[in-house]
Amino acid sequence: MNFKLTDVEAFNAMRLFLEKYYEQTGSDHVGSLLGDMQFIGEDRNTADSAAWYDWINCINQVLEEKNKKP
Repeated sequence: MNFKLTDVEAFNAMRLFLEKYYEQTGSDHVGSLLGDMQFIGEDRNTADSAAWYDWINCINQVLEEKNKKP
């Protein structure tokens, strides 16, 4: 399958995946991460602003690796 998602849609998909994992495990670490990833306010910032920038850096890293493949 080949999905085309925006950065926000992909972020929300990852968050949903982690929420389901948290529901199964009750992991405090995952729960804390989910709290940091929640969008707050009108401007849609994450509770921990670094969470969004870390996400964008991961997207960029994956795209760079993809572009290096022959």
